[in-house]
Amino acid sequence: MTTTQDQTVAKIPQRVIWLAVAGAVGGFLFGFDSSVVNGAVDAIKDEFALSEAVTGFAVAVALLGCAAGAYLAGKVADRYGRIPAMKIGALLFLVSAIGTGFAFSVWDLIFWRLVGGLGIGLASVIAPAYISEISPRHVRGRLASLQQLAITTGIFAALLSDALFANFAGGAGEALWFGIEAWRWMFLAGAVPAVVYGWIAYTLPESPRFLVFQGKDEEALKIFQSIAPNEDTDRHLRDIKKAIEEDKVAGQKGSLRGKAFGLQPVVWIGIILSVLQQFVGINVIFYYSTTLWKAVGFQEKDSLTISVATAITNILVTLVAIALVDRIGRRPIMLAGSIGMAVSLGTMALAFGSATGTGDAISLPGAWGPVALVAANVFVISFGASWGPLVWVLLGEIFPSRIRARALGLAAAAQWIANFAITLSFPAMAAASLPLTYAMYAAFAAASFFFVKFKVPETNGMSLEHAETLFVPKGSAKDSVKA
Repeated sequence: MTTTQDQTVAKIPQRVIWLAVAGAVGGFLFGFDSSVVNGAVDAIKDEFALSEAVTGFAVAVALLGCAAGAYLAGKVADRYGRIPAMKIGALLFLVSAIGTGFAFSVWDLIFWRLVGGLGIGLASVIAPAYISEISPRHVRGRLASLQQLAITTGIFAALLSDALFANFAGGAGEALWFGIEAWRWMFLAGAVPAVVYGWIAYTLPESPRFLVFQGKDEEALKIFQSIAPNEDTDRHLRDIKKAIEEDKVAGQKGSLRGKAFGLQPVVWIGIILSVLQQFVGINVIFYYSTTLWKAVGFQEKDSLTISVATAITNILVTLVAIALVDRIGRRPIMLAGSIGMAVSLGTMALAFGSATGTGDAISLPGAWGPVALVAANVFVISFGASWGPLVWVLLGEIFPSRIRARALGLAAAAQWIANFAITLSFPAMAAASLPLTYAMYAAFAAASFFFVKFKVPETNGMSLEHAETLFVPKGSAKDSVKA
């Protein structure tokens, strides 16, 4: 088995690997821009004298842009091409980085965060789409996984740069170079990967699928010959044309409507998976962890270092998930992840329940501080090795082909909205009661276990056509096919 895998790896053209890595830079920007606010939250709050609610909105507003960007990404990519969409995303990232770094009030900061969110939304759709469309069939899964890895790497880079700027300046709110505060440099640093992404977009070839869709068969053939010289390029062309025709039919006949509260049951499964992935509170760790650890007694320098370590952990467990998902299966990994999340979040609730003091003067007595720190990292490990990457795997498998694109879009929109709700509500909820906040997240983690246990069958090792039939109610398979 190993020999076969090694031979397969050896057959991957270097050009294909480069194109996939280059395309995944969009995922890096996704992770960087969504998490860079972590180290700047307290400084922004002090700079503009913000309330808890406005602070939460300033952090979460980027997610509204994400939802809009993701919605528009498909239309832009189908009309103008994948590469132009990447260029637009890079421009939005660049403008947002500069605008946020030089924000003069909370309202223009919110506006530039919203612009950055549009870029994130574009990248979240375009990068994986481009990678899948330029990848040979036998390596598409591994190359597509680079997107998730790039996101976690972007999160790490954002938190690392936050820590470096704050440590050099002696605090996020202190002046650094040219008299500009460190928190502003945190955002300005995003201009570097944005420029790199834009430059890369100018060097990449257009997606062969888009070229075929535009009737530019000869250009598509040339790209196929460069990325898969040993394969039947004419067959690839025929496959793409067939897929385009199937997409047209799906767009005309497919419907998300059903008898389960207006939607098909499988669509609700996708939506609930997406919502539960966010309602366990994972983004609280990546958006607010620096503030969190400062609140329980760690210095800002140590808090930022802890956040960086957490991001590294997230990268490592993502690699573990990629390695195990096709060996162990989806259900066992997700069930184990739910248990780990519920226990660790429950432990955090207990730890903060022992806290003394109020507001910024909270402290954890005795061993509760280290216990909370360990529990937070166990939570990240449990999520990163299970619900983080595997929800996207399932969303790609469970929907029938005739509704897959639109159902995925709806589930992704639900995920962004849930992310927004959790991010917006955390500052106010934490100020009211951290124990109850984490107890609520623990309850959703427990609910995720039972949802997978009773509603999500195993899809490992099945074709997409077989996997999607597992989610059709008994006795309705024929009706589903006819729909």
